[in-house]
Amino acid sequence: MRPSGRNLDEMRPISIEPGFARHAEGSCLIRCGDTHVLCTASLEERVPPFLKNTGLGWVTAEYGMLPRATHSRMRREAAAGKQSGRTQEIQRLIGRALRAGVDRSALGERQITIDCDVLQADGGTRCAAITGGWVALRLATNKLLKAGDITSDPITDHVAAVSCGIYAGQAVLDLDYPEDSEAGTDGNFVMTGSNRLIEVQASAEGATFSRNEFDALYGLAEKGVAELVAAQKSAVA
Repeated sequence: MRPSGRNLDEMRPISIEPGFARHAEGSCLIRCGDTHVLCTASLEERVPPFLKNTGLGWVTAEYGMLPRATHSRMRREAAAGKQSGRTQEIQRLIGRALRAGVDRSALGERQITIDCDVLQADGGTRCAAITGGWVALRLATNKLLKAGDITSDPITDHVAAVSCGIYAGQAVLDLDYPEDSEAGTDGNFVMTGSNRLIEVQASAEGATFSRNEFDALYGLAEKGVAELVAAQKSAVA
């Protein structure tokens, strides 16, 4: 029995509220159970120096957690004067994931920065950030298309992510914090709407895991991503 009482292949309730931030070119508040992440997309008519005069655009991301997103207060990273290794790893993952669903030549020489701020954490924050970040990105590119600033759609596919793991000896979908903290195997699957893999992060936190167990996690991830993509489609319709 899972602590939440969910079935092994059952996602937490998902909601995506588009247009949550007034000033951003694209934004949403994504809720995956008790994990809540604000995602905003900011457009700049410039690219990093290494992309100047290439005709290619860029999508990047930043990630952070509010001090009371967790059970006890965390010190702001700005107060510490540097980002943690975890934060840097997650925001690079978000950027890589979202770029996999973008035709950067269609975007032109402009940059879209996706900011993902965790308001409340209960496991799966990086997955929620990727899923919500895609919605913010989609809304920002819609504005470019509507304004005639670009002529072809730079979004090539949906991008979403979900966590899976081995908890109490069973493969489970969409781990919350009590499961994540005790999982024998923890995995994150980033996929496209057409079921293509972008990135897989899977590690044995306790005992090692078998090929059959990995295949079970992969199957759960496919189901979860399909549900997330359906939520994305509803949010941007």
